[in-house]
Amino acid sequence: MDLASRKTRRSNSILRIFSVFFVPSLLVVTTNASIHIYDKDSFVDVGNAYLLSGGSEGIVASLNAAPPTETEAPSIDDGRSYIRFENITFRRSKAAAKGKRSTGLIQIIIFEAADRNDIGGSAYGGQRAICCTPDLAKMQGCKQGEVIRRPSATDINWPVILNVNFSPRHLTTSLDYTEVSITKTGMYNLFFVACDPKLKDMVMSGKTIWKNPDGFLPGRMAALKKFYVFMTLAYVCLSIVWFLQYTRFWKDILQLQHCITAVISLGLFEMILWYFEYVNFNNSGRRPVVVTTWVVTVGAIRKTISRLLILIVSMGYGVVRPTLGGLTSKVILLGITYFLATELLNITEYVGSINDVSGRARLLLVLPDAFLDAFLILWIFTSLSRTLEQLQAKRSSVKLDIYRKFSNALAVTVISSVVWIGYELYFKATDPFNERWQSAWIITAFWDILAFALLCVICYLWAPSQSSQRYAYSEQVGEESDDEEAHSLTNSKQEAEIGLVKQEKNVRNDESFDEDDDSEEDKRE
Repeated sequence: MDLASRKTRRSNSILRIFSVFFVPSLLVVTTNASIHIYDKDSFVDVGNAYLLSGGSEGIVASLNAAPPTETEAPSIDDGRSYIRFENITFRRSKAAAKGKRSTGLIQIIIFEAADRNDIGGSAYGGQRAICCTPDLAKMQGCKQGEVIRRPSATDINWPVILNVNFSPRHLTTSLDYTEVSITKTGMYNLFFVACDPKLKDMVMSGKTIWKNPDGFLPGRMAALKKFYVFMTLAYVCLSIVWFLQYTRFWKDILQLQHCITAVISLGLFEMILWYFEYVNFNNSGRRPVVVTTWVVTVGAIRKTISRLLILIVSMGYGVVRPTLGGLTSKVILLGITYFLATELLNITEYVGSINDVSGRARLLLVLPDAFLDAFLILWIFTSLSRTLEQLQAKRSSVKLDIYRKFSNALAVTVISSVVWIGYELYFKATDPFNERWQSAWIITAFWDILAFALLCVICYLWAPSQSSQRYAYSEQVGEESDDEEAHSLTNSKQEAEIGLVKQEKNVRNDESFDEDDDSEEDKRE
């Protein structure tokens, strides 16, 4: 039991040490390109070492281990996976370069997330250290002043460590062009480590290139590229069906149906943009700021208009009320606020590096968006309840049936969202090192699928048709009742009136006929 508890403490210690840099580096996957650029990045004191996070990405094992020959042109989809170092340069301070034996050592560590416990060690069950100390050198046989490394249980050649040394009295040193092949699928992490205290003010420049068999797209994003192909096709099918009905019954189109058309168009445009953004990312290894900003802006506009569409439908716009009246300014203000909050959050997520934003600052960006979503849900259901009460009071069974179906679909959407948020929190809490990165794309894809499903329900309930004007608002008395019922009542009333007229005519004819008979009899007498 004592041995097991000691191992547990050691494992927890190394997790705490690496979590300072390791967990934030995982967040970079969703923002940085596969070409990681370092521009005079500084090292930070962590434990008894100085660390610089080089990145963390999911990489699929190479399908073709053989490097291209000199006659073969390099190809993006050549089936090779690797991490390549180009123009890596380290610069230390003048004080560190003084002395004839000032040969500082920098070590570059590449390891899979599953092998994170193979880095570092602990003496006498104490705090886990990354660099070898005198006590650890005696106990574990490591070399003092270097990173502690144990071979992986699956491959003795991993974790990979590359050594770079400073020449005496030189301020800079560099790593030659180096390429590390990836032969096993996993979440790989890169760290630059210096154990020499004299190198605490060192900075690094250069770049690393991370490649998967099919291109530069990180492993956890590769599935999203295929997903957006299917989402684009789904929006195309919905657009075809909707626009055929839209053009066929153009004269009977309601204002509400114009809003639905705008949401469908924006959704299709957004899915196309996301697909081409990922294609460009996969081919070039970079995410241009302008292109990504355009994509997230279109997404924020689509998301905002979708929320407002659900809100005005719940208010009964065009059905129970002709306009929003005094609520128009409030709805517009809410829409602008929601767009700005969503746009700022999306730009932070996809355009810039999350490492530039602290935890508190990121929380400040997430909270407004979540608060506005909760406020919108409350307003939507409150308005929907009032609309249902008005339709019940006016005994409009057709419109009431439509709104009941809409409220049921909306309730299912909200419940699904709450359940999925709980699952997302559980997923991230139980996978702090993103070892389940191959299924992480589902977290993002679910929200697009849910939004599309709700849009399909709205399109079905308010589809353009010849009788679209039945659902429109009218101030005429009796117009709020069903047209079929009104038409049948009018026909029966007309038939009854015609029958009464006929009966009166028959009675009058009989009476005149009797009078004629009486006059004839009188003449004869």
